[in-house]
Amino acid sequence: MIQPLNSTALIISGGWPGHQPQKFAEIIGHWLKEDGLEVTQTDTLEVLDDAEAVARYSLIIPNWTMGKITETQSQNLRQAVQDGVNLAGFHGGMGDSFRDDAGFQFMVGGQFVAHPGDMRPYRVDLTNTAHPITDGLSGFEMQSEQYYLHVDPSNTVLATTTFDASVKPWIDGTVMPVAWVRRHGAGRVFYSSLGHDPREFDQPEVAALHRRGLRWAVGRL
Repeated sequence: MIQPLNSTALIISGGWPGHQPQKFAEIIGHWLKEDGLEVTQTDTLEVLDDAEAVARYSLIIPNWTMGKITETQSQNLRQAVQDGVNLAGFHGGMGDSFRDDAGFQFMVGGQFVAHPGDMRPYRVDLTNTAHPITDGLSGFEMQSEQYYLHVDPSNTVLATTTFDASVKPWIDGTVMPVAWVRRHGAGRVFYSSLGHDPREFDQPEVAALHRRGLRWAVGRL
């Protein structure tokens, strides 16, 4: 097994353009560089064809809504994470990637299925304030897509949102995870469903949650 370096991150951006993947890559890359990581950015999944190269990164950030990934690319990524490369991502860039790849979804710990009500106000509650990512943070209000997901019950949930009857009466009171962490083999995984629009990261609570999630994933928190 190739041991990943401690200060290298790979951001893979593409897929549905409505999520502005290049803008998100710019924001995320800036954060990582500020934290001292060497960042490589690419707009092609072909980078995943080389299993040895993938395994050398310490952190990989899928930033690719929907789209198609080959079995070899998916296997190389999943094996790298299982062997100790870490994974982090936001919104559809990781929670709605490669809809026909159940192995990728198993690694992430969830999959987007709907955002009933589309862009709307909702609250995010922090449910695990003992975790380093959420320690000292408070719940906050959002104006965004309130993601409804299929979620792995083995996740360690950090934040949730509660749907109300104004969206769909039959999901009134449903508590849905917003952010979680998990292990996939030796790799750390962080996911947040926030981040539909880059301007959401201007909100201090959102920025703090996501920056801490990246730091935790790479073992710096």
